[in-house]
Amino acid sequence: MMALNEILARELVETAHALADAAGMEILPHFRIPGLTSENKLEGGFDPVTVADRAAEEAMRAVLSERRPMDAILGEEFGFSDGASGLTWVLDPIDGTRGFISGTPTWGVLIAVSDAHGPVLGVIDQPYTGERFTGGLGQAVWTGPRGTGPLRARQTQAIEDAILFTTFPEVGTAEDAAAFRRVSARAKLTRYGMDCYAYALLAAGQIDLVIEAGLNAYDIQAPIAVIEAAGGLVTDWQGGPAHGGGRALAAANPAVHAAALELLNASG
Repeated sequence: MMALNEILARELVETAHALADAAGMEILPHFRIPGLTSENKLEGGFDPVTVADRAAEEAMRAVLSERRPMDAILGEEFGFSDGASGLTWVLDPIDGTRGFISGTPTWGVLIAVSDAHGPVLGVIDQPYTGERFTGGLGQAVWTGPRGTGPLRARQTQAIEDAILFTTFPEVGTAEDAAAFRRVSARAKLTRYGMDCYAYALLAAGQIDLVIEAGLNAYDIQAPIAVIEAAGGLVTDWQGGPAHGGGRALAAANPAVHAAALELLNASG
């Protein structure tokens, strides 16, 4: 991970918050509005995109053009724009568009700053509830209607005491789903359909595990930074780096991570 001086770190944090503010202003006028339409981006499935997704990413890119024009950008809606600074902003304007069009407040704006080794800063922002979770570059803090406080992951040690979340009950392939069920069968409680809000809850000390498959880099890089800042860890299902996407296991601490990893890779 590249060394960032204090002035640059402060600038990146301030820019990340400016991006979240800009995205929220574009998104909220469309949330829970009757008649909001969506387009399907996935042949043979359903991956919706709305005018709010596109407007939010355009707004964030405009902020970056003004504040950080030398940085690269990877966004869900408009792809990759090259840069020369060695830093990349990884943007998901609405993570959880299925939830967004359904009216649930579990979607969020995901913003990460990455170097060649992975994310160094992440923001998970839920503008409808007014909650923001920031991690990395000395930050590990939540803000919301009840004020502000530190992010601190739980210390649950036994898988039998763990609370497990996933976005879909169908996790990736049939083999992925079977692996997920092995963990779910041992966990105390399993909940579904929470999108990026699940990762925020893990960082905030409310739950212990999030298991997903079929992710893109823009789905996971902000949660990685936020969770690691809170003392948790995020890997792929083999224990390696997860910032490129694919299958991810987020855990509150090494003990519960190890237990879940063993079950994911058990045979039968």
